[in-house]
Amino acid sequence: MNWDQVQGNWRQMTGRIQEKWGKLTDDDVAKAAGQREHLAGLLQERYGFAKDQANKELDAFVREVKE
Repeated sequence: MNWDQVQGNWRQMTGRIQEKWGKLTDDDVAKAAGQREHLAGLLQERYGFAKDQANKELDAFVREVKE
């Protein structure tokens, strides 16, 4: 799976995203609306990740979803 597929299935992904990153609110996930950069920014804000770490987290998420 790639990010385009995650974005295309955003409504189905919101639950998985909140399971993985519990500090993100429903509102946070809704506002991200599948935009990877927006979600990465939220991860940086809520978890204190550096930009590289936030992107690594998202890459790992996409790999996990594929399995």
